[in-house]
Amino acid sequence: MDDVFQRLAASAFRQRFHLGQTEYHYCRKRGEAEVRRHAQDFINMRLAPAVPASDGKQTPMRGHPVFIAQHATATCCRGCLSKWHAIPAMQPLTQAQQAYIVAVIMRWLEQEMQRPLPPEKKTRNKSRPHGDQQLDLFD
Repeated sequence: MDDVFQRLAASAFRQRFHLGQTEYHYCRKRGEAEVRRHAQDFINMRLAPAVPASDGKQTPMRGHPVFIAQHATATCCRGCLSKWHAIPAMQPLTQAQQAYIVAVIMRWLEQEMQRPLPPEKKTRNKSRPHGDQQLDLFD
């Protein structure tokens, strides 16, 4: 698994993914065991079939720490599993393959949880420069 993480570290795309504050707190609150169960369920439902529904689009980009981890670790679709992890497409995942995928996801999440708490997302203030006044462009 170390070799996969070394290759992932060289990918600018995979390195863009990090837990946000919401996902960080979610992991802290729910704990490793529950997040692991979620990962197992997601892998079983979304990746285990030989031809998953909407393969390549079945894993959202955000909304759960496991989804973010899947994109960061190239365990998001059967194509990425084939390319990065040498897990063949077009055949159901074995229990051993599913356990490996969950282990990869959990290792990434454990590493992320060692990082400092992510900063709060800045919200944009959409106030207009002159209050609620509409600017007249033709004066």
